[in-house]
Amino acid sequence: MDSVGGLHYLTMTAENSTPGDLSLVPLITCKLCLCEQSLDKMTTLQECQCIFCTACLKQYMQLAIRDGCGSPITCPDMVCLNHGTLQEAEIACLVPVDQFQLYQRLKFEREVHLDPHRTWCPVADCQTVCPVAASDSGRPVLVECPSCHLKFCSCCKDVWHAEASCRDSQSIVLPTEHGALFGTDTEAPIKQCPVCRVYIERNEGCAQMMCKNCKHTFCWYCLQNLDNDIFLRHYDKGPCRNKLGHSRASVMWNRTQVVGILVGLGIIALVTSPLLLLASPCIICCVCKSCRGKKKKHEPSTT
Repeated sequence: MDSVGGLHYLTMTAENSTPGDLSLVPLITCKLCLCEQSLDKMTTLQECQCIFCTACLKQYMQLAIRDGCGSPITCPDMVCLNHGTLQEAEIACLVPVDQFQLYQRLKFEREVHLDPHRTWCPVADCQTVCPVAASDSGRPVLVECPSCHLKFCSCCKDVWHAEASCRDSQSIVLPTEHGALFGTDTEAPIKQCPVCRVYIERNEGCAQMMCKNCKHTFCWYCLQNLDNDIFLRHYDKGPCRNKLGHSRASVMWNRTQVVGILVGLGIIALVTSPLLLLASPCIICCVCKSCRGKKKKHEPSTT
């Protein structure tokens, strides 16, 4: 009778089994597809010990490689307590060889972008990593490519300009019909993330940008931090007023939705808290009864 009640969680396999001797195989629910799979179809992550079905994990890794720009692939569980990161050995076992090579290349490019002592040669056909000398004052330094021997600026990647500033040099070399191609100009189509300094190109959409590399949210025009601005009030005043790229009605609708979600959560909390208080004595009594029952079972019988 006990085994009949557990059929939702257990399945019986008849392979290599004799009559009257059925083995029970546990089923585990995948947190991604919410389907129950046997243990042989699941994969456990080494760092956080979270478990997912192998098919979902393969799809997740391929999407993370394609959209992650070489950033570390984290555990798919958004509420993972250990904040696990997938190891390269795990990635290599679950994705095709070409996908893994792409991940390694993107990861190396990201490491070079974030390393203040390394940079890429600006020549398109060169693709050489050049060492950058340390600068105590934080000013640009001369960098010489070891392959093509080009001497360029460590900051703007332009030909070395000892007497001119980076802005003066860029305004001559990289003009477009919309203004500067790189830089902090409001109409520049390519800018750097204010946090991780990765280059971002904006070709359409609103002015609220999110960096794929570090997930930082900022305003495209003034680069101000928008991580905590859930109501987008930054675009109500100042130099970026009405520059979000959406109509006023859509902005108000977005704010109404946010307020509705917050109010709904507050109402749920207010309604459930008295019920929990009323039910707490019953819960405590049930727990005490179960504990007493366990103690009686373990007490030796005196006859």
